[in-house]
Amino acid sequence: MLRLMLLLAAGVLAVAYKNPHYAPGRSTMVHLFEWKWDDIAAECERFLGPRGFGGIQISPPNENLVIWSRNRPWWERYQPISYRLITRSGNEQQFANMVRRCNNAGVRIYVDAIINHMTGTWNENVGTGGSTANFGNWHYPAVPYGRNDFNWPHCVISGHDYGCCPDRVRNCELSGLKDLNQASGHVRNMIVNYMNHLINLGVAGFRIDAAKHMWPGDLRAIYDRLNNLNTNHGFPSGARPYIYQEVIDLGGEAIRREEYTPLAAVTEFKFGMELSRAFNGGNQLRWLSNWGPSWGLLASGDALTFIDNHDNQRGHGAGGNILTYKNAKRYKGAIAFMLAHPYGQPQLMSSFDFHDTEAGPPMDGRGNIISPSINSDGSCGNGWICEHRWRQIFQMVAFRNVAGNTNINDWWDNGNNQIAFCRGGQGFVAFNNENRDLNQRLQTCLPAGSYCDVISGVKSGNRCTGKTITVGNDGRANIFIGANDYDMVLAIHRGSESRL
Repeated sequence: MLRLMLLLAAGVLAVAYKNPHYAPGRSTMVHLFEWKWDDIAAECERFLGPRGFGGIQISPPNENLVIWSRNRPWWERYQPISYRLITRSGNEQQFANMVRRCNNAGVRIYVDAIINHMTGTWNENVGTGGSTANFGNWHYPAVPYGRNDFNWPHCVISGHDYGCCPDRVRNCELSGLKDLNQASGHVRNMIVNYMNHLINLGVAGFRIDAAKHMWPGDLRAIYDRLNNLNTNHGFPSGARPYIYQEVIDLGGEAIRREEYTPLAAVTEFKFGMELSRAFNGGNQLRWLSNWGPSWGLLASGDALTFIDNHDNQRGHGAGGNILTYKNAKRYKGAIAFMLAHPYGQPQLMSSFDFHDTEAGPPMDGRGNIISPSINSDGSCGNGWICEHRWRQIFQMVAFRNVAGNTNINDWWDNGNNQIAFCRGGQGFVAFNNENRDLNQRLQTCLPAGSYCDVISGVKSGNRCTGKTITVGNDGRANIFIGANDYDMVLAIHRGSESRL
């Protein structure tokens, strides 16, 4: 009986860690990769809050090693030297101000938590807050950590370890990064104190970087010591942090993502791989009629979903050719499907432009991040892509909010790469990934009236700046997406009526 009670309690906690605690009516997270805290706060207030976004994943907020010898690459943020909240995104005061302002705008903050390791060994030895370390002696005085806080005997993960040796994957160094021993009481205390400090400042949860490289039992012990979310930031009493764990599992490895789903949610890398393959023409869209676990994906409630993230858009952990902003039409099609379909908790990527996959964010000669500029058309400048500001993407965030918890119904396809479906009686979406026009009269499941296609334009007053779709009394409408249209998607929903 005691064992059963413990198992039930563990199951309840796992479900609790899978709730992102978005404000009501919101559903989608965006990763503002390498943005500064002041800029994120402003974006919450001027765009993300008003547009109905649910949350933001931020870059690691703790002090990292400054690596000028590689021209300050993006991955220096993944080389922790302490848990002090000072990076080139800002200091602790700026961080706390950002979290407060974003929560006030209805947008939650999720921290990329680097708790598997500390830095590698470098000739450079100064952190973003001025801290130093003795790499050769595994000594990080600003935490503090010492030699006994790391896994021994010393070893480094090799490629073949992933297929045979889970103990080496979890106890040896990932890419030479000094591997913390999360079974150590002191290490657990330092990690828990760091994460609880962030919770007290108002964050809603965490991405757990390199979760596959830590033992599930150690992670459970850490998660269960975390505080409830801060009610002073609008969270309900007793709310647990949303946790999504980075476990890259495309099959054939000794460590499986299912070892981590009893703890919390998991990043579903197969999701972006398979949707990229489909929208790149490698699979017919008609097969997406049974999209979800039958494709080898996790259960919907276990999955943090995305097309691209900061790793796989640079070729890491991808398992194929991942669509990114560099192939905009197909990318926007895949994103639209992700947001139109009810599976998983979706995350968008908001990038800076890059050609060198090592390159860090836009910066000046002193290494300071250059803020995104906002152009008159709402797009970004200064080297920032800001996919979340693309009309076709933010309009589909609104579509998902309107669709709510409804299921898919009235699926249609032409047997190849033209598909359409409804979300209950709330919305309708169609896709044309062929070199011929889609021209069909289809069931939209919406009341009779004229609707603005939210992909080709926006609703301005009672008028459309893009296509207008007329729905008849039978719920049907003529749907046309030309083979050469700028977008391969058409979407309408309640609230997009052009004449009220």
